[in-house]
Amino acid sequence: MSMIISSEIIKASGMSEDELLLEIILLLFQQEKISLGKAAELLNMSQVRFQQLIADRGICIHYDVAELQEDIQHLTGKGWL
Repeated sequence: MSMIISSEIIKASGMSEDELLLEIILLLFQQEKISLGKAAELLNMSQVRFQQLIADRGICIHYDVAELQEDIQHLTGKGWL
């Protein structure tokens, strides 16, 4: 599915198309509608760069205990822990 945002909305926002896309993705991330990885992918940037971006804006990373446990299992499985 594609979404068309009218040029009137873009003009009214005072932002470029890329800036508006960034703000939409950040909002979806903040509302926990998309993951950090998906947000970074949609913005065509690394997860580390996206983490820097949200840190600069004071946005919480939404990292809970279950995700930490998954990461520990993954790292242990790779022999990195």
